[in-house]
Amino acid sequence: MFQFYNLVANLTAKENVELASEIMKDAQEPTQALIDVGLQDRINNFPAQLSGGGQRRAAIARAVATNPKILLCDEPTGALDYNTGKQVLQILQDQSRKKGATVVIVTHNSAIAPIADRVIHMHDARVKSIEVNEHPMDIKDLEW
Repeated sequence: MFQFYNLVANLTAKENVELASEIMKDAQEPTQALIDVGLQDRINNFPAQLSGGGQRRAAIARAVATNPKILLCDEPTGALDYNTGKQVLQILQDQSRKKGATVVIVTHNSAIAPIADRVIHMHDARVKSIEVNEHPMDIKDLEW
């Protein structure tokens, strides 16, 4: 997932998700992916009709609908309110825990580190430390 959403402007949220899922075997149903990210009332909206957070959620729905083996997420909670951010993190964690996907999150929000299995701290493009978290926090208990 990109920090910028890369949604096709003249396609609805559903059509943007369909665009990705049509080329994948065993893809999730696009409408369900949009419901899962809380866009059930915006399925037929165009990207310009969605808030920044809505556009991010549409991009996340597009990414998870393909049932990827790996998800690379650049600031997935950026531009989202607290509750929507937690909802997105839950979706990403479900991709990992329930579907076996590897999820890599790049973020400046160190408060979400406790949910991770492994945290890699970087500075000036260099790895400074790697921490293994034996007991990741449940997202419902996460606060920032």
